[in-house]
Amino acid sequence: MFDNSARAAKEVVLTPVAAVLDRIHPTAVTAVSFVLGIICVICAWQQLYIWSAVFWGLNRLADGLDGTVARVHNKQSDFGGYIDILADFVIYAAVPVALVISDPTFNRYVALAYLLATYYINAASWMYLSAILEKRQHGAKRNREKTSVTMPVAIVGGVETILGYLVFLIWNQQMTLWFVLMGSLVLVSVMQRLVWASRNLSEP
Repeated sequence: MFDNSARAAKEVVLTPVAAVLDRIHPTAVTAVSFVLGIICVICAWQQLYIWSAVFWGLNRLADGLDGTVARVHNKQSDFGGYIDILADFVIYAAVPVALVISDPTFNRYVALAYLLATYYINAASWMYLSAILEKRQHGAKRNREKTSVTMPVAIVGGVETILGYLVFLIWNQQMTLWFVLMGSLVLVSVMQRLVWASRNLSEP
């Protein structure tokens, strides 16, 4: 929901940092981000929740930096964007799984299944819509977006996911509630895109 504003602010903050990383390939930054994310997952699994939250923040910071490095040094590539989103999805799935494994209950497993199911539906929702918009020349380049492909706006975006996962990690005793709430908001996002698509993608 706030991703466009956040990306503009991120570029202002991270561009000076990216400028001095001219010898670092953006994919290397993505790899560092992924390692930080894996450490976040391990910490969550081992019930080191505060450390997990710290490494989650570092993971997201590095994830924002790789794209800025690519743009500043003209090293953008489709492969880089592909690896970036793939790494993100691994961490997005692994964090809640690690939380439930760290302190399992039946209700938490049910809530986890619900959350991951909504992620699965949401991925189809925005990725295929993004592909259609790119095919119709209404994608990231035309809209001057700072992402490899266009990412249709919805109530849950990158900013909301970052904050949501911090809530998961810090107030983890209520993870069942948080998972159900996040999953429900993700479904609202799916419905938003479906309504938008029905109004804008209908064939003449």
